[in-house]
Amino acid sequence: MRRRRRHRGRRIVLLILILITAGFFFLRSRFNPIARELAITQVKNQTSDLINDAIAEQIARDNIQYDRIVYFEKDLQGRITALKTNMSEVNRLKTEILNIINDEILALDTHDIGIPLGSIFVPEMFSGKGPAIPVRVISISNSDAQFVSHFSEAGINQTLQQLTMEVSVDVTILVLSDTLTFNVMSQVVVAETIIVGTVPETFLSAGSLAP
Repeated sequence: MRRRRRHRGRRIVLLILILITAGFFFLRSRFNPIARELAITQVKNQTSDLINDAIAEQIARDNIQYDRIVYFEKDLQGRITALKTNMSEVNRLKTEILNIINDEILALDTHDIGIPLGSIFVPEMFSGKGPAIPVRVISISNSDAQFVSHFSEAGINQTLQQLTMEVSVDVTILVLSDTLTFNVMSQVVVAETIIVGTVPETFLSAGSLAP
């Protein structure tokens, strides 16, 4: 009798373990795609915020100034004949800002980018609640930045020129034992000025900064 009870107990325990294991793999296969999408969205949002904050900090420190990036060439009558780019200043800003951004992204806390279980299982009622699934940033690659110039009319014989910094980075994260790589892009207006007079057509048609 005791042996039978032991065998029954072992079978019950084994059955429970099998059900738990099967349930685990079922839930994993069903909710893994949701967790991955939420992780990517979360990291993209955090990364975009870090990029914006890094550029805003450089602007606040006056490290990004229009007249350091773009300068005018004029004829004897004072008319603008060319808009040229200070490429050494552009490259300096790109290197400095990208270094800050890369360091900030790699330092993201898993608590800040973790996925609450409530957002996966019952998002209608428990979104943002419950223990968080950890998400970790593993690496940053192919980070790049460029300045793009945009023109628009600002009044009679006046043109508004805006300099936009476009930052692109490839981020690799680890979530639920899966490694995911995706691209994050962000655009921030870093400087602008009003140009009085005619803007050279060659620069207007280019639409971007050129040496």
